[in-house]
Order: sequence, then structure tokens, then C-alpha cells
Amino acid sequence: MHKEHLISAIEFCTNHEIEISFISSLHETGLIEIVQIEEAEYIDESQLVQLEKIVRFYYDLGINLEGIETINHLLDRMNDLQGEIIALRNRLRLYESNE
Repeated sequence: MHKEHLISAIEFCTNHEIEISFISSLHETGLIEIVQIEEAEYIDESQLVQLEKIVRFYYDLGINLEGIETINHLLDRMNDLQGEIIALRNRLRLYESNE
């Protein structure tokens, strides 16, 4: 993994004024992935949007980690269902245009 696409976990925590233990808890529950290079921990930049959303849920809304896991699962399921709806609409249009 290229280091230029990684953000230091400590730097992220400093910028967002959160504890590094929170990032470790998220990693332990499987909500985010942490890349360890030598002694330092990094977060892939592709996870930043998700991580910032989790930070808002936890610190701004007071939702615990179990609640965040549930919300994440439901949002993923909702996105899957929306994709399925789009695919079904496209198939329906195909049949409607053949008539």
C-alpha cells in the first residue's frame, strides 16, 4: 500500500480532537481498517468519509459503537436495495420498450 494514500491515525485524532483509543475501538469492531507501518498506525484516505461520519454519530449525536454498527449495517442494506431497485427498473424499461 502506498503511504501517500494513508493518513496518520494520530494526525486524524489531533485534527478532530478525539482519543486514539476511539480509532482503536472502531478497528476492533470492524468499522474501519487500520494499516500498521512500523510502529505507526494509518487510515486509508478512502475511509475518511466513513470515519468522519462515525465520529459525528459518536461525539455529536452520542450514539454508542453498537448503535453505529447497526446504523452502518442498515445504511449498507439500504444502498444494496436501492441498487436492486435501479436494476429492476432498468429491466422493466427493457420489457416495456419491446412491447
